[in-house]
Amino acid sequence: MAGARGLSVTIWIIIICVGVHLVDGFLAPSVAALQKPGAWTSVGRVLFAGPDGAGPNLSGQTLRFMPPLDQAPNYTLPRQGGRQMTAVPLIQGYRDIYAGDKKIGQAFYQNMPFFKRIGYFSTSRALVGTTSTGQLVGGEFWRFITFQFLHADFWHLLVNMFGLWIFGPLVERHLGGKRFLAFYLLCGIFGACMYLLLNAGGAALGMFGMSAPFLLFNDPQVPLIGASAGVFGVLLAGAYLAPNLMVLLFFLIPIRLVTLAYGLVVVALLTLIFNNDTYGSNAGGEAAHLGGAIAGFYFIRRQHHLHGFFDFLGRVDPTSRSARNRRLGKGAKAGAAAEARMDAEIDRILAKIHEKGLQSLTSKEKRILRESSKR
Repeated sequence: MAGARGLSVTIWIIIICVGVHLVDGFLAPSVAALQKPGAWTSVGRVLFAGPDGAGPNLSGQTLRFMPPLDQAPNYTLPRQGGRQMTAVPLIQGYRDIYAGDKKIGQAFYQNMPFFKRIGYFSTSRALVGTTSTGQLVGGEFWRFITFQFLHADFWHLLVNMFGLWIFGPLVERHLGGKRFLAFYLLCGIFGACMYLLLNAGGAALGMFGMSAPFLLFNDPQVPLIGASAGVFGVLLAGAYLAPNLMVLLFFLIPIRLVTLAYGLVVVALLTLIFNNDTYGSNAGGEAAHLGGAIAGFYFIRRQHHLHGFFDFLGRVDPTSRSARNRRLGKGAKAGAAAEARMDAEIDRILAKIHEKGLQSLTSKEKRILRESSKR
């Protein structure tokens, strides 16, 4: 499926990701809006053992110390410019958490621009959680798709889009445009599912003070954004299609594509093992990378599963299997109706012959009889 004016699906994904990032980057909040608690999004918290923040990290043990905001959190407006390369750098805030008069941790917030706010993925948004003002949320399943087109900053966007630009065409040429789009989105969805599974499991065990390897013990409200799960799937597919293709690691070191792909999977696994309970770490991102890689490994070897991805669109996608079956069904009904009309016409002609004789037939009726004898 080529895009408009011959653009490939790979290029369209890059255009959408860049466009969303640029639009979000120019949506500056007003100072008055920042004073409203509802303008902030909860993105996690860290709980401490001691009143001064010392002691073991208890961030996964309980959800009860997350009171809703009744006023804006502490924040500092960032300076314009710098390396962010967007018109409005991300605005972050925090609030100290107390149990009685004892400080037990901090809650973290972000003032997200429009697309990030409605599109980021988190365990609490997918399952059940609360907003910064205490409203119950959950079941927001569109976020399994939308988070794939959002990025934290320019460098996050650049790395992902560069990887997609390099390896996407290789996989798209093999799968074709429509199957490649299904492949890419499925890898992202599997990345979100892996993050959800490990984060929900970590939160459940953490409430009982337990831990286990690979699980994520960061807060269920920590957001997940980025195209990297889909890019990891594309990378694994490329390693299957062209394992001996040489690429330059850090633009300097020649390495086989298959070695690069599986090396990055090992990095994701090691990060999950040794760095899965620290606020601000990328263990959640590596979980998504691992999910995307597993999907890429599977679907490039079982491409027939990609055909039905768009069937749920039905009438919207005329190339879907459901639309094809619907067309065939309409054709069969139309054929049956035409057959019934022909039978009725032949019965009428035969009755006319019986009543008035063969010589009474018109040339058209005689032709219909001759054609019916060949059926």
